[in-house]
Amino acid sequence: MSRGTSALSYHERTSHTPEAIRNNSFSLDFENKPIPYKIYENLPSVELSSNIRPSQLPTLRAITGYDADTDSRSDPEFDQHSPSKTRAHPLDRAVLTQLCYLSSGITKTIQRGKREIPFRAAACTGALYHINLYVICGSLPTLASGVYHFDPRTLSLDVLRRGDFRGALSEAGSAPLTIVATSTWWRNAWKYRARAYRHAFWDSGTVLANLLATAHALDIPARAALGFDDDRVADVLGIDPAHEGPIALVSVGMDEQVPDTPAIEPIDPDTRPLSEKRVEYELIQEAFSASTLKDENAVRDWQRTRPDSNSGTARGDGWRIDLEPVDDERAAKTPLHWTIRRRGSCRKYTRDPLSFRKVSTILDRAVRGVPLDVRDPSGPSLQFTDCYLLINDVQNVPSGAYHYHPDEGDGTIELLREGSFRREAGHLALDQGLAADAGLCAFFLSDIDAVTDQFGDRGYRLAQFEAALTAGRLYLAAYAHRDLGATGLTFYDEEVTEFFSPRAASQTPMFLWTLGRPA
Repeated sequence: MSRGTSALSYHERTSHTPEAIRNNSFSLDFENKPIPYKIYENLPSVELSSNIRPSQLPTLRAITGYDADTDSRSDPEFDQHSPSKTRAHPLDRAVLTQLCYLSSGITKTIQRGKREIPFRAAACTGALYHINLYVICGSLPTLASGVYHFDPRTLSLDVLRRGDFRGALSEAGSAPLTIVATSTWWRNAWKYRARAYRHAFWDSGTVLANLLATAHALDIPARAALGFDDDRVADVLGIDPAHEGPIALVSVGMDEQVPDTPAIEPIDPDTRPLSEKRVEYELIQEAFSASTLKDENAVRDWQRTRPDSNSGTARGDGWRIDLEPVDDERAAKTPLHWTIRRRGSCRKYTRDPLSFRKVSTILDRAVRGVPLDVRDPSGPSLQFTDCYLLINDVQNVPSGAYHYHPDEGDGTIELLREGSFRREAGHLALDQGLAADAGLCAFFLSDIDAVTDQFGDRGYRLAQFEAALTAGRLYLAAYAHRDLGATGLTFYDEEVTEFFSPRAASQTPMFLWTLGRPA
């Protein structure tokens, strides 16, 4: 792995500044807008189940990933990925349907003027839906071993290969099935240009937060991995990383013996063009290529690496407020599938105060450590990022800037600066009024110098992905409450750092998530 110079350069060169935004002459070419699906022209397909019985497990239980009676933060030996053998659902086509549909399926259609807009299960920047899901599995009940692409339009699987290719995925391939998330660069870069590389992690994070929660609702073990041979995975899927890159793997089910991998013959199936012309952004290719793992030795080195310390080592002696999350008996009981279908496109908040108990519960359930291959299971909840809060309207909490410490008791927020910062919140979020109206803004920041010094350029993926996957859980926790809404926004990078300094002086923002009452 390289030492992180490409990642740092990419991050700096794609940072938003007020001057750059004011002087920006770029305009969208709507005649050349990419289609929001990957459509194979001549491949056989397998229909997924049309009649399923989704789990009724409450969302706030599903996103934690373990039994509500056991707190993995106080018991480092507890394995949050081990299912109850008496309740685990068998892996079959019905389960796979839920995993794909509740992660990336079309959950409803929104009417905007004369247009009908298909709405997906997980939030995506610009509603451009550049994240594709692929399934690599052994033989399952009612589904033959093979490599498949999930088509959300038809709720079906395109057949790319027949045979068991799980062995090509290193340790992640020991599970009965692995779901691969990829990003089609141009589909997002059409609007966001080189910054689309960041969005590959933002949007795969929200998609995979849904996927992990769905697996946990079905009591099936699942964990994400960023350690894999990029080119080998791309070869198995038949994709060109110059146009579509693998971002993360999620292994689903208990590990088992995997047969030898068949020869990986090249495939290049025909797909419908995304748009008339495609614009290439060298910064994306440079950042992605510099962060790839080139062979099995590099993958093993990655998998053996553990964080020396989390990026949030800074702990001050500022005034603290203890959070007051409610227990599962009193928490919202909205089932996960209802929450995912309920989630909408929140475009305006009312300036009504948020319940301190609900905010406490949302933070408590969502910020518990994401299941990643290089995460230290005995370490803190956030290992590569810190969570800072800008609170403008939460009951019984003074408005101000806070540093969230999830591992202190039931969680505490440390006051960094008191005051009403609605105008500042809007400005930091690229001068968007939605952030100014939000009752709470959560900023995830990382010391990417430290992370990439240890993990190389791929460490940048790590910091982005931890922030995005946690934000994806925050989305679910928010929409489990029927009076709340949430949305992610972009930001002025350096000004966010400056606002939360001196505490955040060595850090840079990865993700901004906002919470409020929908208007």
